[in-house]
Amino acid sequence: MTEQDRVTVNDPHGPVNNGVGSQYVFYGVGADWMIRKGVEPLRIVREDRVRLADRFVPPLGYRVAADRLEKPGSVVLLEAPPGSGRRAAAIMLLHRLGEDGGADEAGVRFEELPTTDKDETPLAPGDGDRFLLDLSGIADEEAYAKEQRRLAVRRSQVQEAGAHMVVVLPSGMEHAHAPDLEPHTVTLGRPRGVAVVTRYLRMDRMAFRPADLGSAGLQRLCDRSPMRELARLAGLVRAARDSGRFGTDFAGWLDQAMHAVTDRAGEVGQQVAAVRTAPERALLLATAVFEEARADTVYEAWHGLMKTVRHQDEATSELARTDFGERLAALGIERDPDERLRFGRLAYADAVRTYFWANFPGMRDDLRDWIDDAAGLRGLTTDDRVNVVVRFGERALAVGRPDHLFDLVVRWADSATGASCDPRAVAALELGLSHERFGGWFRRRMYECVRSGLLSDGLVRVLTAACLQSLGATHPDQAMVRLHYLAVRKGEAAREAREALIDLASRDRRLYRVLIDRLRDRTRREPRGAEPHLHLLTELLGSERTPEPPPWPDLFLGWEAVFSQPPTELWNPLVSSWLNAVAGDSTREMALGVMVGATHGRTAALHRLYAIACDWAGPARHPSRTAVATHFWEHIDHAQYARTESAKRAGAGPRTTEEAR
Repeated sequence: MTEQDRVTVNDPHGPVNNGVGSQYVFYGVGADWMIRKGVEPLRIVREDRVRLADRFVPPLGYRVAADRLEKPGSVVLLEAPPGSGRRAAAIMLLHRLGEDGGADEAGVRFEELPTTDKDETPLAPGDGDRFLLDLSGIADEEAYAKEQRRLAVRRSQVQEAGAHMVVVLPSGMEHAHAPDLEPHTVTLGRPRGVAVVTRYLRMDRMAFRPADLGSAGLQRLCDRSPMRELARLAGLVRAARDSGRFGTDFAGWLDQAMHAVTDRAGEVGQQVAAVRTAPERALLLATAVFEEARADTVYEAWHGLMKTVRHQDEATSELARTDFGERLAALGIERDPDERLRFGRLAYADAVRTYFWANFPGMRDDLRDWIDDAAGLRGLTTDDRVNVVVRFGERALAVGRPDHLFDLVVRWADSATGASCDPRAVAALELGLSHERFGGWFRRRMYECVRSGLLSDGLVRVLTAACLQSLGATHPDQAMVRLHYLAVRKGEAAREAREALIDLASRDRRLYRVLIDRLRDRTRREPRGAEPHLHLLTELLGSERTPEPPPWPDLFLGWEAVFSQPPTELWNPLVSSWLNAVAGDSTREMALGVMVGATHGRTAALHRLYAIACDWAGPARHPSRTAVATHFWEHIDHAQYARTESAKRAGAGPRTTEEAR
């Protein structure tokens, strides 16, 4: 059991760091953005849960919580100390519901609920839906009291719908718990640390004996370290093995990993204290950030860093100074046969980066500006660039500066040319969205952005990509809201956002219904600015965008909103798409009656539908089209007759605005 499992992502829609140090896994650029997931992601899509299940060690109290959660409408609150893997336990409780071992049923939601967000959509749970609410980051009593009030509403909704919810409670706030939470609360213990390490190593196909894990030093780590650190330790053992630089036996790999976990911070501190000159310290940091890049590129980055921190060039010529290779050797930096630089000790670069961000706070603004330029050096591959972005982002978030990471997102996105989308900006934004502590900050910042005035096409594209590929998996309702704001803008980038929004909604019947309701609401509340929302709604309602089988009640409401507007050119492609669908598939014939019903018998609207069907059937009157059009006209005639009869019974009444035109 470990909270570190949150960083595992097996789906190429969100590439991830599958280890530590310089071992990164990337997927191609272009349509498949090259993004490595960094620290503490919120993503809980099925692929990640399956991987977590393989490595999960149940803690004390887990079985009690699982038994309570089985009942439909159940809500379980978990109380556990930080570092005990409480979030992982919450995810596994939901994942393993039922006798199917965690297999998802069609249409069942598995989502993480946001804490307070301005644009939150209604929960609207369904039978069997599963929800995670992580309140562990709350440290303020007032904020916790507010969340408990929201939790009471959500509990009621979950119970009524027969859904399931697990809530991770904040540590140290027991005195502020509402009394009515107590019956639903389960206290979890800490899993055996050595069992967690063993599980990880075995899943990495590591050959070892139980006696190999019996050292006193390892036992101390297993007894005291947070679960994420134990997962990191196991990852370092794998990294030592895979590097091929630290021997061929498990004992040697474990020894290197233990040193990396326990000694690296002190070693870096001693080295920085011994290296007093700015050029040497700058080279140490540049290599740590650009590790595995080519030597010439690191050289450029090094000089760029010195310029950014305003270090004066040495008066002597380069020929008279210590050469680059000698400087590298003095700092313990190796150059491999491919001219790429790395430190000789396992995970040393990580420790160097951590040290500089923690101990030189006055340089952080300069480091952001340096990365802005250096991440674009010509000698870097796309892999190198994203590595640099993630390394910078991890450190910025660790010291509580999410604004530094978002600043770079905007800078890189704004500088993109043509129809390109800067992979550095996407990587940085997805890293922020995936962060446990600051994910909410990035979601709110995106919300503020999409509601603001002018945005560059590059930034619209980056925000769109992050919504579709990252936020759409973790917080689909929020992704939909943000894409909606982007989609109603003007320009090619906004058109891409419209495609992304409709694609996201069309994959999920619930989201499809929610988006129809949202667009209908906007066309009513914003009559002067309704046109872009109406365009979106019309495109969403086309036959090729509709989930299977068609959700006729939702389509009726959408068509009702479209047909309530004065007839426009928007009607033609919408109605024609459904006439085509019926001509190709008789099971969709219900669309004809539903469309006519959505006009509520208004004469002008029925005339418009009749004319569209005539144009669609064409003068040649192809038999298949004629049959569909004839059936459609029959529905129209019936609606007109029913309206006439109703008017006769009620007496002549005032005409509608549309009929009077």
